[in-house]
Amino acid sequence: MLKAWSYSRLTIYEQCNFRAKLAYVDRIPEPPRALPPGKTEHANDRGTRVHEAAEIYVNSNIELIPELAAFSKEFLKLREFYRKGKVSLEGDWAFDADWNPVSWTSENAWARIKLDAFVRLNDRHGVVIDHKTGRLRGNEFKHMEQGQVYQLAAFLRYPELETIDVEFWYLDLDEITQVRYSRKQGLRFLASYTDRGNKMLADTIFKPNPNVYSCRFCPYGPKGTQHCLVGAQ
Repeated sequence: MLKAWSYSRLTIYEQCNFRAKLAYVDRIPEPPRALPPGKTEHANDRGTRVHEAAEIYVNSNIELIPELAAFSKEFLKLREFYRKGKVSLEGDWAFDADWNPVSWTSENAWARIKLDAFVRLNDRHGVVIDHKTGRLRGNEFKHMEQGQVYQLAAFLRYPELETIDVEFWYLDLDEITQVRYSRKQGLRFLASYTDRGNKMLADTIFKPNPNVYSCRFCPYGPKGTQHCLVGAQ
């Protein structure tokens, strides 16, 4: 059984229970990925590198890398807020089954949420910032749900906050999306994510869900490690 969920794990589980088991219970490594034609870096590796560069820029004195140049004003402002003690970076937030904050490594950790940046503008208002590389189109619903989890975690971690902005910075597109939640609006998602998380963690069967959408990028199917032989071709 799984012991804790995150939004990324939840999305994999809801696409295919069996894939989640192979990845997070059996911990089967994914096969090496071939570089796309004309590329010198995998998209995931590039995303990790750009995220790390963004964090180092905010908390030190290095220059922005080219991939972040379009957001120079935003990152400079974030750096200024960081130096005033208003920003936490790469937050490792964990909660127990009653949504009480616990340490990331706690045995009682039931949900884990990792944020790129959280800005405490004042006693009543905060901003969650997530950096995205790659495309927006086709990921709108996924990012919307991810934002719901982020703001929910922030409201529960900081009970004095009254409003929270969730911002996605699309670094390759020079675009920012923002949604503002009041505490009442934000906490409406509590029951839904509690139920979804509990369902995932209670599963002992992990039934496969073969279909073209779920199997297309699955690393464990017939064209991958072959740990799942019922995957759609």
